[in-house]
Amino acid sequence: MSDYAVTNPATGELGKTYPTIGDAELAGAIATADRAHSEWSRAATIEERAALVRRVGELHTERRDALAEIIGREMGKPIEQALGEVDFCAAIYEYYADNAATLLADEPISLSDGDGSAFVRRSSVGVILGIMPWNFPYYQVARFAGPNLVVGNTILLKHASQCPESAAAIQAIYDDAGFPGGAYTNIYATNDQIAGVIADPRVHGVSVTGSERAGAAVAEIAGRNLKKVVLELGGSDPFVLLSTDDLDGVVESAVAARLDNAGQSCNAAKRFVVAADLYESFVRKLTDALTAVEPGDPFSPDAEMGPLSSATAADRLEDQLRRAVAGGATLVGGTRDGNFVSPGVLTGVTPGNSAHLEEFFGPIAIVYRVDSEDEAVAVANDTPYGLGSYVFTTDPDQALRVADRIEAGMVFVNVVGADAAELPFGGVKRSGFGRELGRYATEEFVNRKMIRVGG
Repeated sequence: MSDYAVTNPATGELGKTYPTIGDAELAGAIATADRAHSEWSRAATIEERAALVRRVGELHTERRDALAEIIGREMGKPIEQALGEVDFCAAIYEYYADNAATLLADEPISLSDGDGSAFVRRSSVGVILGIMPWNFPYYQVARFAGPNLVVGNTILLKHASQCPESAAAIQAIYDDAGFPGGAYTNIYATNDQIAGVIADPRVHGVSVTGSERAGAAVAEIAGRNLKKVVLELGGSDPFVLLSTDDLDGVVESAVAARLDNAGQSCNAAKRFVVAADLYESFVRKLTDALTAVEPGDPFSPDAEMGPLSSATAADRLEDQLRRAVAGGATLVGGTRDGNFVSPGVLTGVTPGNSAHLEEFFGPIAIVYRVDSEDEAVAVANDTPYGLGSYVFTTDPDQALRVADRIEAGMVFVNVVGADAAELPFGGVKRSGFGRELGRYATEEFVNRKMIRVGG
């Protein structure tokens, strides 16, 4: 069987398979990407590159229904969420097309001696490798490829092995948008082949979104070969509730932040840290709301949640729940039927419980009770991860005070689901380093060349 295959997680049905790239073909892909950078990228203006990126976004919109159906088959995403993902991709490409000239404009430097002038000019560095996960098959590619292509880098893209059909659909979009051969190239490569790609001197950097293990393995190879790496890894984001005058509204936000993509999102709210005076009511209302949601057919327009992405994902979550309960936690919900896992709530998780430090990649909420702001911050930060976070409070001074103290790359105050193309995405600690989206994405793989002109 090919390493790249579509297996519908809702039915177990095996769909299309795709052959792994041969070594000679892979060598040709690297050479073509390198040549495209030398010939096309350096000749094209920012405006010309931006126009091609804009067309990529337009094609996402034109093909949104077909694109959404593909990832419903590949990883079980409910159709309405899949359509939303495609729409977000279109917005990302549009953002970089609209803002490319501003983001890449020369930056003047004020000289201390006043003799002549100086500025920083941003330019591409060459071929960049992207290694993408399965949970957001289009969005992950958009936020990596969009900014790098307006910069002028060329892209080699290795997608997750369970997402080969969406990978092919993205390649078709780039081809139909008018990008020259080698500007964007999908490669169905093995992990061993990818190690060779990273080591190749024509490849100048690598961006990985995935597990800690994958990130560490890639970073090790990149480090040995002096290549820059951007890592977006796991997250166990805290949702800190300190005060509210609308508990039902907060619970609604909590459910949305936990169940998006069946809980399979790196920056989903996963640990709910709740002030003591609100804890009992919050747990009751959250449990009622979560357990009322039933996983269903991802192609039903009414589906709030589909299956987990694979049997492997369901096995992993089931094992985590078993160990959490064995360690003294109480679980309500969280039952499994094939690859479908119902939403659930874990309480009574202590620091010695395995669940306290693990990331739960599924529809399970862990709820903690705290007696003070200081304790809330301590619990929020008691994790190896530092991707996103959420703070809910009626006190604006407290909101910013707590946001400053939380160890995370992103803090959302009194809002969920507020990601946008212009907002930088990334984390600290074991969640990785580097940023995607916004202006910072165009700064990761770029030569900030200083040019000084004498007086």
